[in-house]
Amino acid sequence: MKKITEILGLKENESAAVASKLNVLLASYQVYYQNLRGFHWNIKGDRFFSLHAKFEELYGDAVEKIDEVAERILTLGASPLHSFDDYMKVSAIKAEVNKSDAVSTISATLDNVSTLIKIEREVLPLAEAANDEGTLALMSDYISQQEKLVWMLTSFMK
Repeated sequence: MKKITEILGLKENESAAVASKLNVLLASYQVYYQNLRGFHWNIKGDRFFSLHAKFEELYGDAVEKIDEVAERILTLGASPLHSFDDYMKVSAIKAEVNKSDAVSTISATLDNVSTLIKIEREVLPLAEAANDEGTLALMSDYISQQEKLVWMLTSFMK
């Protein structure tokens, strides 16, 4: 049987490089997701109601993206990372602890989203070299959504 990359008309070595970078993105999304859960659970102060709901919205979006990235890795013929040990080894995002106020949680979220955008931008030239339109489209959609999120969170902080 043919390899999936061959069936899809993708370059195997280049697709492996895309999948590898997508695993970094996947791990980073998992840590970002957990950070958001912690912020949702622990937020305190006069912005509790708005931020409690916003963090829930954001982690709901993150869990969808986590699934999409893992499935894209599988589509490229690779295996997605799936243990927290592996995530912590390769994630570009660090776990946030003991943050419960509006300023520190929004600031950390902005930093996390900025890191995700950076990784997604690093995926783009790899996907281009692999002639991988599916990954290019996915990353472009994510970047567009997250740039708007950065604007909104930044506006919230003013």
